Amino acid sequence: MSEIALTEHEFNHLARDVFAHQLRYNAPYSAFARSLGFGEQRLPQTWHEIPAVPTTAFKDATLATFDVAEARIVFETSGTTAAETGRHYFEESSLALYDASLLAGFDHFMLDRERELPLRYLLLVPDRKNSSLGYMMRHVAEQRGDGKGATFVDAQGDHLDVDSLIAALAQAVEDHAAVCIAGTAFAFAALLEQLDGKILPTRPGSRIMETGGFKGRTRVLERTDLYAQLARCFDLAPEHIVAEYSMTELTSQYYDAPWSRTLGERVKIGPQWLRPSIVDASGNPVADGEIGVLRHVDLANRGSAVAIQTEDLALRIGEAAFVLLGRDPDARMRGCSLDVEDLLARRS
Repeated sequence: MSEIALTEHEFNHLARDVFAHQLRYNAPYSAFARSLGFGEQRLPQTWHEIPAVPTTAFKDATLATFDVAEARIVFETSGTTAAETGRHYFEESSLALYDASLLAGFDHFMLDRERELPLRYLLLVPDRKNSSLGYMMRHVAEQRGDGKGATFVDAQGDHLDVDSLIAALAQAVEDHAAVCIAGTAFAFAALLEQLDGKILPTRPGSRIMETGGFKGRTRVLERTDLYAQLARCFDLAPEHIVAEYSMTELTSQYYDAPWSRTLGERVKIGPQWLRPSIVDASGNPVADGEIGVLRHVDLANRGSAVAIQTEDLALRIGEAAFVLLGRDPDARMRGCSLDVEDLLARRS
């Protein structure tokens, strides 16, 4: 991925081209964009101006540039009923783009200079048919693993097979195999609780991939505490614990910036074809060091909608990085400036 470096001009050009394609072939998105005054004769001047569809739109409409009867896979968002479930459709070419984007980002941010190592993937991620997270980790394990990995959680994500995981970790040590243990924050918390202080050393080159899940449950997890416990349990340096951030509505993923992994607050960055925009209530980008609502422009979202509006809050760090705050009720929006030092003090 280091060979790909898009300038602002190049990213604007590609984003406008993807938007124009979707304006022509994605009827619901086209209607939304036209209602805001955009059309073939009035394209956005910059990628920041591309109209972003809210994530809820994937529940209300079929956002695709192709006949969904041709879809190879459909990723579904979480929801307690079918009516609450959003759907992201991928046909053959858009799924190939998903796979290429996934592996390029994973190689760069997770494997780094040790990408030549065939890690053994031990997954605490439910292997559900329509889960983008399940598909993502299954594909990574197939393409980058040593073929001896396994999944240690049931399809509902309610039960961890801790004994089998302990045995698999011991076998990996015996085989001199570095591992990648991937799971949600709450899966790791449940694992630590069941291990009850047990230490499970791993081989050099091992790492942990945390895939989110700090919000929406009955108890609150502090990421710094969780990572400290994981580092002790698996005898890992903290910088080898990396958080990935994405969503069903995106094709690409963000990861912890390498330079932030030893800091109290992790900073998210993405590949060159994925850019965040932190905006105020009017949709205008906030200044560096201010909080706003997070939206994404993902060039790999060619088959759906290139710009996605989330409900997450984030602190803008420079042009292409952010600190994810989630739906934090204490976070202050633009107009009440919050600098990095204030943020770190409040969240430490």
